[in-house]
Amino acid sequence: MVKRGAALVFVGLWALCAILAPVLSPAPPSRTDLAGRLMGPSHAHPLGTDDLGRDVLSRLLFGARVSLVVTAASLLLALLLGTAVGTLAGYLGGAADMAAGRVMDVLLALPGILLAVTVIAYVGRGFAPLVLALSATAWVAYARMARGLTLTLKERDFVRASRALGAGPGRLLARHVLPHAAPALAAQASAGAAGVLLAEGGLSFLGLGVPPPSPSWGGMLAAGCDYLIEAPHLAAAPGAVLFLAVWALNALGESLPEDDRRSGSSRVVTI
Repeated sequence: MVKRGAALVFVGLWALCAILAPVLSPAPPSRTDLAGRLMGPSHAHPLGTDDLGRDVLSRLLFGARVSLVVTAASLLLALLLGTAVGTLAGYLGGAADMAAGRVMDVLLALPGILLAVTVIAYVGRGFAPLVLALSATAWVAYARMARGLTLTLKERDFVRASRALGAGPGRLLARHVLPHAAPALAAQASAGAAGVLLAEGGLSFLGLGVPPPSPSWGGMLAAGCDYLIEAPHLAAAPGAVLFLAVWALNALGESLPEDDRRSGSSRVVTI
């Protein structure tokens, strides 16, 4: 309970900082000051400045907004796409189920980082391509779960009774299958949030995240690696918040009921 409470507090602070970033920031995140570059923590700059004299705390706060929005948007898109594909494949069966299964098997065989890099290489850098790349590596887990749940639920007595009373496929899926599958899918999304955040940080570290001057934790960490000796705070600050965010999301996923976690797929975003 203590671990879950601490994780909830951190996630709440993360969301609050993302929302109030313009108010909490001591300076604009993109304002440069070459005369004050690589300064250590001070009253004016609580976490110091980077190689261009930009305030590190301000960039962390605005980077929190980028990480939160990208993670949430990627999870939502992956969940919607995976649920739609998996539910239809499981309900229709036959050729549709076989085709969807082969596509999922191919995507599962590919390294997540390779697929994400390929998407960004063809679409380009930016917020939308980053969300698309992360969703492309994550939707398969929800599709596999939704398919398995649908195969089980469509044979349940209440679904058969509704079908016997004349309910069509759309009504059966919307009124019976999806509501019963939703808790397990939501649990899977909660457990996979840390993987999506870590994937976003990894892509940003490689220079494939949101383009400059927009700050991101992974991009800040990559820039700080060049100054580990003379200005270790540049890498320590984004590395610490990224570690804590991934830990908090993992802790929340582990606090889910055991049945929900066991019903999930072992495959989440792998970058």
